Amino acid sequence: MKRRILLRGALAAGLAGPGLAALTHTRHELDAALSADHSTTDVGFWASTAERHSFGYSGQTPVDVLSSLLDDFADLRRSLSRAQTVQNRTALCHATGQMAGMAAIVLHDLGQHREAHRWFGTAARAAEQSGDRLLYAWVTAREAMVPLNYGAPEAAAQLAEKARHLAGEVPSAAGALAAAVASRAYAVTGDRDRALTSVAETETLAGRLSPQQRADTWFGYPMQKHFVHTSQALTVLGETERAYQAQARALELSRAPSLMTRALIAIDRASCRAQDGEPVEAARLAAEAYGGLPDTYRTGLTRTRTRALHRSLPPGTPGVDRLADALSTSV
Repeated sequence: MKRRILLRGALAAGLAGPGLAALTHTRHELDAALSADHSTTDVGFWASTAERHSFGYSGQTPVDVLSSLLDDFADLRRSLSRAQTVQNRTALCHATGQMAGMAAIVLHDLGQHREAHRWFGTAARAAEQSGDRLLYAWVTAREAMVPLNYGAPEAAAQLAEKARHLAGEVPSAAGALAAAVASRAYAVTGDRDRALTSVAETETLAGRLSPQQRADTWFGYPMQKHFVHTSQALTVLGETERAYQAQARALELSRAPSLMTRALIAIDRASCRAQDGEPVEAARLAAEAYGGLPDTYRTGLTRTRTRALHRSLPPGTPGVDRLADALSTSV
């Protein structure tokens, strides 16, 4: 408990000082453990631990989720460093790939894209050692969202296509996610035909998933997540009517504590309003969505999307000053 309190304090203080040092030290220890020569350990415990973390934020702040993951990594690293049977080591690598991937997701959401890439690298290495191609595909598809959301859509498209190849032809949550990310990446690069084709392919894949593959976890591809991705792709493409429909469905399926998801959908809706010639309403919606977030959520992805919308609005638009004020007071 004391260790978790110290980690949370370091992370809350910021990811440029003690928090970043804690992250880097933990990641280096995991990499070293993955490289060690590796009679038994409680692999079931680590499988259940990864599953427990997989349900996302569930009303917790990103910093709290990240500190909890880092706390568990300290024990997981020790298990990896001990001599293991091949079967147990494979299972531990699987749990490491899942948990490192989840840490990378949180770092991405916090705007720490360089550190997110590093953690995805650790996750990919662990996933590859586990022999689970779908986990490797999931890590790769998730990593593609980092360059997608932070200014490198062509790199995102390449990673998404790699993930699709890893996932193979059989419908899977990882394959559906990869197709969804590809649709968004192609939309941002201006490749309209490939973007729309990927949207249609994602729709087909989503409809063929089993209930387990549609589980509302970071490893599943639930329909709520599907409509969030579809909304973003169609918003960028200027397909506003279809985007509004996707946004409505995403909101219907979003759990109440999903503050970040709801804010991102609202920002998509504001972008659609701007494209439809309603900049005043766009400014109002964005200021309300972003300004209403707790400070811990007004960073990273939500801030990046809101700033992009703010830059697209004509100077002097009524309400744009309120949006600028919300951005200027962000953490």
